[in-house]
Order: sequence, then structure tokens, then C-alpha cells
Amino acid sequence: MQGNGIKVFLILFFLVMSVYYLYPSAQRYLMNREMESLDEAGREQYEKDNFAKIRDVEEKALKLGLDLLGGMHVTLEVQVGALIRELANDRDQLFDEVLSIAINRARTGNISIIEAFVQEFESRDSDARLSRYYRNETFGITRRSSNADVASYLRNESDEAVNRGIEIIRDRVDRYGVTEPSIQKQGTRRIIVELPGIDDPERIRRLLRGTARLEFRLMADPAELSRSLSRIIEYFEMEADSTEETLAYDAAADSTFDVNSLLDQGDSGSGNALLDVLQPIGQVVTFGRVTEQDTAAVNLLLSEPRVRDLLPQNITLMYTASPAGVTEAGVEVYDLLGVRSEIELTGDVITDARVDFDQFTNQPEVTMVMNSEGARTWARLTGANVGKNVAIVLDNVVYSYPNVIQRITGGRSNITGLDSRDEASDIVTILKSGALPAPVEIIEERTVGPSLGQASIKAGLNSVMVGLLLVALFMIFYYRFSGFIADLALILNLLFILGILAAFNATLTLPGIAAIVLIIGMAVDANVLIFERIREELSTGKTLKAAIDGGYSKALSAIIDANVTTFFMGVILYSFGVGPIQGFAVTLMAGILSSMFTAIVFTRVIFDFMVIEKRIAVSYG
Repeated sequence: MQGNGIKVFLILFFLVMSVYYLYPSAQRYLMNREMESLDEAGREQYEKDNFAKIRDVEEKALKLGLDLLGGMHVTLEVQVGALIRELANDRDQLFDEVLSIAINRARTGNISIIEAFVQEFESRDSDARLSRYYRNETFGITRRSSNADVASYLRNESDEAVNRGIEIIRDRVDRYGVTEPSIQKQGTRRIIVELPGIDDPERIRRLLRGTARLEFRLMADPAELSRSLSRIIEYFEMEADSTEETLAYDAAADSTFDVNSLLDQGDSGSGNALLDVLQPIGQVVTFGRVTEQDTAAVNLLLSEPRVRDLLPQNITLMYTASPAGVTEAGVEVYDLLGVRSEIELTGDVITDARVDFDQFTNQPEVTMVMNSEGARTWARLTGANVGKNVAIVLDNVVYSYPNVIQRITGGRSNITGLDSRDEASDIVTILKSGALPAPVEIIEERTVGPSLGQASIKAGLNSVMVGLLLVALFMIFYYRFSGFIADLALILNLLFILGILAAFNATLTLPGIAAIVLIIGMAVDANVLIFERIREELSTGKTLKAAIDGGYSKALSAIIDANVTTFFMGVILYSFGVGPIQGFAVTLMAGILSSMFTAIVFTRVIFDFMVIEKRIAVSYG
């Protein structure tokens, strides 16, 4: 083995490193098998006792992609229309009408919202300037700025909103603990998110959609809110009476018309459209109570212009985040609260947030710490409203509305009334990640179940094993003992590929398994070139040792040329591809490097050992 010391060292070194990086994957497999043999209570206890070990193994094990592990594929769309509305300094009826038409045009036609917005605005008045809505000297938008300048400003803000949204969503996903998520921009306003191993899709939906707009607001005056509730109920009573009279008149004109068939109120409701879907409260700051399935109907009724005029001035109705109770049928009900429209304090002042537990009830809550400016405003706000409620609003939902007992200094506040520690943890994640610059909407969602992932793994492994077996049998049949050496190199090649993926925290996907199947065929190509060269050298009468030396040296250039060009193709695929294409490219590049090493170095060491050291003749078919 003289002269092969470095080669043997490299083989052993890469073999040990591959086993080292793949050992956590073997541990994960054995732990999963052990947990599968336990019942639900046993699995919970096993996870509790081995939490640190399981987490460490999961972090170090070979990562599996969405198509193998199962999980969620979500397409998010940044709501540019909402961003255009929020960026405006001032709005009027014309602005709202033009924006609504632009959103509909963009939804049904091949045009951006910003372009449709500018076109529709200019069609109303060619001399009108959008700058009257968007004065912003920081970005160079003055009263004299042209519509083109404003459109450019809106496009820049839209692009920035998407890029910032990607950063925030990535931060939220990382804090949630998803391994190897894929988050990419698609087009101008869409974000593709792939999250392997997700078992709580609804929690992920809330995490991705939440804009994290934290607001502190004062609540409505209880007396005003109660009077307003009475007026609104009376309004719907009058509407019901008016409908009854109209139907009765129509029935009298048509003797075949059965009024009772349309006005049968014995079981269907009170006749008052609002009271059929809302239980009036009118006490303190609670407007009423609504079941979960009736919230949409209540929102529709209360959105009528006449009804909005009956509400106290500058008062908005918002639901509580947590249910206020359940009906006898087990349906959750939510309180509808009166909240002032004016925002006293925003989440921008929050510097830290953490999960705590109430010292008396042990219920989870979120403790927030404010900066100095926020602390001063919070102290002034609470000091001026002792005995009143202050609403803590997150994404237009009231999480808590504590009664201020005394002036609060130090800049600390709490979000209480949470259902679970997971909910508290998600709120902390959202607050720490920051607010999205614009709302996002889930426009497409696909869930890959664990059973489908297991089926993909089984199909992928079967394809690898069948491909490996066919190639191995062909090599042994055609090259005999030399083919057996090539098969050993092929097995070692697979071990090195998986070791490289595990070492670099790469993710194995279904296209990656396809790349491995391709590598199995390509890996023996180098051996075929070497063996055929050795045959040619033997046919000239050279000794076996000389033929081996000549075969390896003459085949080397062809092997390098073929593999280097393929490797560069993998680099191009990785650079310009996304998702599955990148997974294929990574595995392909790892396989090329590994196959070159095993074909040129490993097989040469084996030949030198068998032929030179032991003087054993090697057959080439």
C-alpha cells in the first residue's frame, strides 16, 4: 500500500465524518419507532422525559422536505390596496371610490392595482393630482409632485412592503421552530412559504396572517353605548314592522299569497334582524354577544350607513379575541365591545415581550416592556383614565380591556385572557418579529399529510434500491470481480451523499431522491471508462499493474470533463431555480463530488491492495 497512505486516510476520514453526521438521523429513526409502539399517554410522557434529547436530535438529523415529511405550502399575497389606503395622509369619498374600482380591475384584469388606481383617478379629472393625498416630504412628495412621481413612490413602497414582509415572516417562522422552511418571493406581491413537519395548520395561518398591529385605545362611554344600542334595536324593529306591512299589503292584493308562510316567527326568530343574531348587553363597554357563526351576519347589519350613524361618534365595534362563554349547544360566543377609533399608543413603543403566568390563576399572559417615550405616554394615559377601561387591540381584535386602577409607570403592560401558552407564545413571536407593513392574505394553501409524506419516502427508497440493484447486477455480470468493486464504491457513494447533505444542513426532497437515482447511473460511468481503458491496455500486452496505471491516467481527463460540466449545470440550477429544483441541484452536486472521489480514489486503493499487495488477479470480464 505504499503511496496510498493519504488516499486511505481521506477515505477513512470521509467515512467517519459521514457516519458522524448521519448518526442523529439513525437516532431519530429509532426514537420514532419507539414512540410509535407507545400509546398516546406513553408518547406524551416519552416526549416530556426526553424533550432536550429529541430537540437536539431533530436539529442535527438529516432534514426532510415538505414532500417527504408532510406540512404546509402557503401562497400569501400582500394587499397592495390596503397599503395604498394606509399611506394616504387624507382620504375622501372620491379616493375610496377610485381605490375600490382599481382593486376590482386588478383582480379581474392583467393590470397592477397602482396602475389601475392612477388611471382611474386621472379619468375623473386629468388635471387632478394624487399628491394631495400623499404629501410626504421625506420621500420628496410635495403638493406639486406629479401623478407619475406618486405612482413611483407607491411602487417603491409596495416592493419594500413585500421584501419586509418576507423578512418578518421568516423571523416568525424561525421563532416558531420550523426546520428548514422555504420562503420565497413570487412575482411582485406574492410570497411562497413551505413549512415541513407542521401539525397545527390553523396556528400557522394565524401566525402568517397576523399583521401585528398592536394598539392601545380608550373604550366607549358606557351610557352612550347603551343609548346607541337601544336606538339601533329600535331601528331594526321599525325595519321589521315596515317589511311586515309591505308583505301584508301584497298578500291582500293576491288572495293566493300566504303571509304566514313568510312571516312565521314562531321558531325562526324575533322578527328583528339584529336580535336574531345578537344578544344585546349594553352594560359597561359591551355592546352585545354574538355566536361564532353569526359574526358575519352581525357585521353586515352593523355596516349599514344608517346604523353606523346611530353609533356614538368616533366609536368602533370590535370582537374579543377569546370566547366569553358557550351556549347550551356548545357554540362559542364572543363579546362585541365599543372601542374609540383614536389610537392612543401603538406597538412601535414595545421593546420586549415575553410569556408569563398570572400569580393567582396561573393563566398565561404576555408581558410587554415599552421604551421611554412609550412609558411616558402610558403613564399619562392611565393616569388620566383611572376607573376606566383601556383596550389592548392586536390586529383589530381586543385581547384585553383592563380597568385602570391607578397610574402605571415603568412602561409595563399585560395581555391577559389568553386560551393557552401556545397563543401567548405566538403573540410574543409576532410582537418581537414586528408588524407587517401591509396586510397579507392566504390565496392558496396545500397541506401534505404525514401519510402522503411516508408514501413518498417509501416510493423514493424503492426507486433508489431498485436502481442500485439493477446497476450492481449489471456491473457484476459484465465486469465480474471488478464490477463488485465498483458496486462497493457505489454504496460508499450513497453514504457520502447523505453525509454531505446532513453536514451542510441541506434538505432532502423528493426531487433530491430523483437526483440520487440519477447519480447511481452516473456514478458507474467513471468506472466503466476506467475498466474499458484497462482492457485496452491489457490488449496491448502490458502487465496488470501497468494496465491499471494506464487505465486510470488515460480515463481521468474524460471523467473530470463529464463531471465538471454536470456540476456547473447543478450550480446554474441552484442559482436560478426555486424550491424542488434547488433540492435536486444540491443533491446532484453532492453526488457528483462523491462519485468522482469513490470512482477515482476508492477503487484505485482497492485495486492496488488486491493486485500489488496480495498479487491477486482481477478479472475484467
